[in-house]
Amino acid sequence: MTASAASIVVQQPAQAARLQLLFHGVGASPESLLGLARWLAARDAQACVVSVAAPHASDMAPGGRQWFSVRGVTEDNRQARVDAAMPVFLDTVAHWQRRSGVAPAATALLGFSQGAIMALESTRAQAAAARVVAIAGRYAELPDARPQAAIHLLHGTADAVMPVALAQQAHARLQQLGAEATLDTVDGAGHQLHPAMLVPLAQWF
Repeated sequence: MTASAASIVVQQPAQAARLQLLFHGVGASPESLLGLARWLAARDAQACVVSVAAPHASDMAPGGRQWFSVRGVTEDNRQARVDAAMPVFLDTVAHWQRRSGVAPAATALLGFSQGAIMALESTRAQAAAARVVAIAGRYAELPDARPQAAIHLLHGTADAVMPVALAQQAHARLQQLGAEATLDTVDGAGHQLHPAMLVPLAQWF
């Protein structure tokens, strides 16, 4: 089964006005974000909503998928791994834009953990989407140019996998660059899509 076939189309209007693509974490699957995908679909009947499958089988979690391996990942080699995975990520976004008939200007990328890394990093390459939501994510390296996309960072203060400081640093850098960027934190939330995150997310959308 291809990654596109493993992706889950939650809502596909005959003539979609918007496209919302969700990207799961490493070792997870599209099913892990179905709750968020259905919440988004319920809020916007004109949006095509897809929970996207990462292209590779996880090398750490049986049955899971990944954009890149995190075995032996370090601050020094993370960017190279992201860069190697990015062409497929951008092709995946373009695939769903063609299939839905929705342009980048009406596309939103929502990623959790590794999916958030890929969504954030995609803003370096091209204007693949107008909006990016990064949940419990980070940049591989802080950007040095203003992204065209509006970026919303959501993070738990008790995240032990990707500390909240990473989101705070990203927000500070994006503000320095003059980007349209917001940050919301949830007290006590760990490395998870916490229900309390839906409140600021609803306001942002």
